[in-house]
Amino acid sequence: MRGFDIVIVGGGIVGLTQALALKRSGLSVAVIESHESQGMPSGDPQLRVSALTLATENILRNLGVWQCLDPNRICSYVDMQVWDQDSFGKIEFSSEQVQKQQLGHIVENQAIRHCLWVQAQNSDFIELLAPKKIQQLVFGQQECFISLDDNSQITAKLVIGADGANSVVKKRANLSQTFWDYDQHAIVATVKTEMPHKNVARQIFTSSGPLAFLPLWGTQHCSIVWSQDEPKAAELLKLTDHEFNKAVTAAFDCSLGLCELVSDRKSYPLKMQYARKWVDNRVAIIGDAAHTVHPLAGQGANLGILDAAALAEQIIKLALHNKDYGLAKNLRPFERWRKTEAIKMVAAMEGFKRLFSGDQPLKKLLRDTGLSLANHSSFTKQKIIQHAMGLKGELPDLAKIHVD
Repeated sequence: MRGFDIVIVGGGIVGLTQALALKRSGLSVAVIESHESQGMPSGDPQLRVSALTLATENILRNLGVWQCLDPNRICSYVDMQVWDQDSFGKIEFSSEQVQKQQLGHIVENQAIRHCLWVQAQNSDFIELLAPKKIQQLVFGQQECFISLDDNSQITAKLVIGADGANSVVKKRANLSQTFWDYDQHAIVATVKTEMPHKNVARQIFTSSGPLAFLPLWGTQHCSIVWSQDEPKAAELLKLTDHEFNKAVTAAFDCSLGLCELVSDRKSYPLKMQYARKWVDNRVAIIGDAAHTVHPLAGQGANLGILDAAALAEQIIKLALHNKDYGLAKNLRPFERWRKTEAIKMVAAMEGFKRLFSGDQPLKKLLRDTGLSLANHSSFTKQKIIQHAMGLKGELPDLAKIHVD
């Protein structure tokens, strides 16, 4: 039976960030993951992408990960445009308003994970246990006991669940959660537009859900995230490519001309999940295991990466003072810190969804007036931009320091 100080379950973007962020702790770390890296993406843009904030970029730079990414496959977005369909309500943001070169970056998930994976492989304090799955997980007073599907056994003083919304760690640790179904599906695809996107992220609110166009490294390629009520989403998925092209072009007010599908269409159900407890003795959960939010602000990956940096910061402090980093009472500061930030995002996304759903005339007038007023207030826009860039709230040190 092999012993580690910390075992992270889940070797995706959040789990690998967690492992690398623990470098200064002096602790031994193992990552259990069922799938190895798929390598760097090549060819056409990948289907799954993330909109990364400046705070997230800082974290990845400090971990030596950002430098590994292919700059030719990263798209910086310099402006954002949001508007309400068939109405006067709109708001626009520019990086120039906050004296920055860009508001954020759109990066393929596979590229981020591969660079994290390579960095972890080259770290002498991290062991990647992949491809492997957990068979048994037992929490003891002093350590956890883990059996893997190859019949090997390991122990840890702390297990961190970074294994997604259907977290095995969360279930085995009996960490209860609050959740509700949005009764929507998000349709994800890559489209080629008639006109260049000009590095602008765009989102339109329709009566049945928001439609986002995220600019990709191809000047006329965008990743779309179309959140639709379940019956409408099912209809859209059944359309031929030609019919879907017409539907998405019309829904987007033909803002970039005709749209052409250049990928498969994928969809996934939208649910809000929020764990009531993020820590207990010998266990902590982060990322989607702790919370999932509506994708309309594209903050899921950023929240998870910030969770990882914040938990690492707390563990390092405890380890430096020879305190037990596996005890719930010692991890409470992390839990209070990140739960506060996550609940703000959950509440904001729920508020936006309720306000911008439907086409009831009074509600539409209210939201459109609000958008227009905000668009003409430089102070309000600055505050919104700072939040969107991840520069507001209590940030972990890794997110503040920019290292080239």
